Amino acid sequence: MQTVDLKAELKQARAKAAKPMLWIGIVTIIMLFAGLTSAYIVRQAEGNWLQFNLPLQFYISTAFILLSSATMIWALNSVKQNNLVNLQRGLLLTLLFGVGFAWSQFAAWGDLVDTGIFFTGAKSNAAGSYLYVISGVHLAHLAAGLLALLFSFIQAYRGKYSAKNKLGVELVATYWHFLDILWLYLLLFLLFIR
Repeated sequence: MQTVDLKAELKQARAKAAKPMLWIGIVTIIMLFAGLTSAYIVRQAEGNWLQFNLPLQFYISTAFILLSSATMIWALNSVKQNNLVNLQRGLLLTLLFGVGFAWSQFAAWGDLVDTGIFFTGAKSNAAGSYLYVISGVHLAHLAAGLLALLFSFIQAYRGKYSAKNKLGVELVATYWHFLDILWLYLLLFLLFIR
């Protein structure tokens, strides 16, 4: 009986710590991007900064990530209402839109190369390099979000979530919406800080 109590207490302690730990991670990511965008501004002020238009695919990826936030809201509302079928649908659609975002980011990089904007090498410029780094680091964090979404979808498919047990979905939703807001900030930054 005491072993069961210890397991229940440990599970409760983990659940209580999960949201604060996620927010600590989010603040860390914010600091990383604050550093990257600050370095962008400092390097731009030094001169020899190439001016170019952002690829169309960045705007397409923005549409994908905005749609994915809408489907994530649907998934979260569904689990709160104990509608597990719509939870699965919402998580799956969010995952698919997230993959669409990643695909369009890679397509944007291809367009950059086609227009002579390189990450590194003799023909590269710091402006292009920063664009690759900023979008690439965001994409790396998105990959973590996609893995979390996939795990949550599998858990939802296995019936592990309910209106009373929705912490996993809440955590994924918080992180996913953060990635959405972060991308919007980065896109606006890259558009207007030229």
